Parts: sequence; structure tokens; C-alpha cells
Amino acid sequence: MSQVDQQFMARALELARKGLYSTHPNPRVGCVIVRDGKIVGEGWHAKAGEPHAEVHALRQAGELARGATAYVTLEPCSHHGRTPPCAEALVSAGVARVVAAMQDPNPQVAGKGLLRLMEAGIAVHSGVLETEARELNAGFIKRMEQSLPFVRVKLAMSLDGRTAMASGESQWITGPEARAAVQRLRARSSVVITGADTVLADQARLTVRAEELGLNAELTSLAIDRPPLRVLIDGRLRVPLSVPFFQAGPALVATCAAAAARDRFLQEGHELLAVPGSNGHVDLRKLLMELAARGANEVLVEAGPKLAGAFARAHLVDEFQLFVAPKFLGSSARPLLDWPLARMVEAQELEIRDIRAVGADWRITAVPRKAS
Repeated sequence: MSQVDQQFMARALELARKGLYSTHPNPRVGCVIVRDGKIVGEGWHAKAGEPHAEVHALRQAGELARGATAYVTLEPCSHHGRTPPCAEALVSAGVARVVAAMQDPNPQVAGKGLLRLMEAGIAVHSGVLETEARELNAGFIKRMEQSLPFVRVKLAMSLDGRTAMASGESQWITGPEARAAVQRLRARSSVVITGADTVLADQARLTVRAEELGLNAELTSLAIDRPPLRVLIDGRLRVPLSVPFFQAGPALVATCAAAAARDRFLQEGHELLAVPGSNGHVDLRKLLMELAARGANEVLVEAGPKLAGAFARAHLVDEFQLFVAPKFLGSSARPLLDWPLARMVEAQELEIRDIRAVGADWRITAVPRKAS
């Protein structure tokens, strides 16, 4: 892997990140066409149904693509979906070499795109900045490989690990900069999940608000055009349709209660999904599998300690996003997670991937360590 290849692939990844908020259910992909050491075409995939990154880059390059090198962050597709296969477009354009960051985990592609290129006499190299490429599409990869979405749990807490006062009062623990960061987490997600307690106590809407995203006009427009599906887990159907959550737009309600109320929800523009469960609690893994089957790559859980704790106890969390405010709420305030543990050996160890200041608060990105 040459330094030049890394340089141009880094630019392709930069372009791919422009699709962070809008490509669902497709992966985020960027492409750079290089001839004689100079970039002659660039492109990125904006959203499903529109041309892929390679097509945009080839259009910009025109005849200069012939004999050039194409750097693409994901193996070019080889099948007909909503758009024609990109591998064929690269062959037709006459590129001499294709450098891919990684192979496509989609079983419909999975090496077939690279094989088509090689059969056409194009030099192919894969694995350049693969770690970065996989991180960018962790949700898409997990859905393809495990039929589950990538689950990110967002938590806001005080320095003493509390999320709300004993009364339930929780607005606002963190400042405006942290809340804007949460808006961007919502915008990049396929699905935002919350629970009945949060909707009832906080009057939560869980919407993406354009004015709080802090993005440029182009990305804001894409994010708002493709908002995440809002999912309420309400095992016993305790939440009335009159709450702000339902008034904010269409939502999906996951329940293990009798589905007799389905028509009532449909009349209000919502969907009622029956999910297996026990004692009034939805089976979270089965819900996630259903969401993955619907094309969900990334799921953001914004919930209280009971539901967040349930995801953690079931070992369904891929990443924790912890926003820590420089304040104490006291010993009578509510804990971060409802997760009773009796012995130190039961403690969930985390690997901290990133810590940074967000306004007056701190943002910690941590992932569960795998059991040895």
C-alpha cells in the first residue's frame, strides 16, 4: 500500500462522510478518479435511488477517466439494484486500475464486483485504509453480516453518574453544544428508539431539528429529507396517542400487547408492530432483527435507565455515547442504567475510544469489551 494510494483513499473517505446523514439503507461511499497524479473526478453517494459515488466521479472526469485509477471506499457493486452496477460503469469508462478500501459485505456483491473488473483486464487492489472504511459503515456491515443493526446508546449524566432528579426532572443536564451533538447522532441513524417512561416523563419527540444540527445547508437538507424512523417500545401500550411524540409525525410502536389497537394507530398515521416478549417486555433482539430486515443500519437508543439497562444487560450495545455534565445531582437522583450487579466479576468493562470537550460538557465514546 503506497503513500499515494493512502492519500487519495483518504480523500475518497472524506467524500464518503458527506453521506453520513442520508444514505440509509445504502452504505456511505466516496470515489476519486486520478490521472497522472491529479484528481480529475470526485463523487459521493448522497441517498438511495440516486447515482452511486463512482458514477458521479466518472461523469466529472469524462474522457480523462480512460487509463486513470479509481479510488473507491467500497467495492463497486456488480448487481442491478435501483441503479446499474458501478463495476460495469468503470469498465465502460476504460479505467486502468481500481483501488478499493474494502470488499462489499453484501452477499449480492461480496467480491463479484472486483472479479468483474479483473476479468475486464483492470488492475485491482483492495484493503487500503480498510479500518477507516469499516468504521464509516459499521452499521451496514453488521446488518449484512449478522442481520442486526449497529446499536448506539446515548446517555447524559452528571459527574456522579446521575441522569435525573428523584422527581424525574432531567432538563437540562447538558448544555446546548452537547444537545446539538445528539441531534447529529439522531440524524445519522436509521432508527431512534425510546421507551414509554421517557415519552411520558419528558414529553419527548425525538425529532431531528434542522436549526440545531450545526451542519452546512447541503447536509442539513439531506438530513431533514431522510429523518430516522422513530420507534417507541411500549410493551403494555401505556402511552396515549395525544402525547407530543405521536403529534410530531409518523412513528412505529413495538409492543407485545394484544394487537387489537392496530387500527387506532393506523388511523393516526402510525404503525403498531407486534413483537414477542414476556411479562410486558418486548424481546429487544427480535425487534432489532425486524428493524434490520427493514434496512436499518444504525440504531440510536435514547431512553431512561430501565430500557437503556435492558439493552446493556442483553449485550446488544455496540457503542455508548456518554455526555457528562460538570455538576452533581446527588445520591437521591436516578442512576445511569438499571443493571443490578452483585459481584465485581460481573462488571461490564468498556474500552474508551474517544474523550472530547463539547461546550462545557464532555463526550465519552466507549465500546463494551468482549468477554474473554
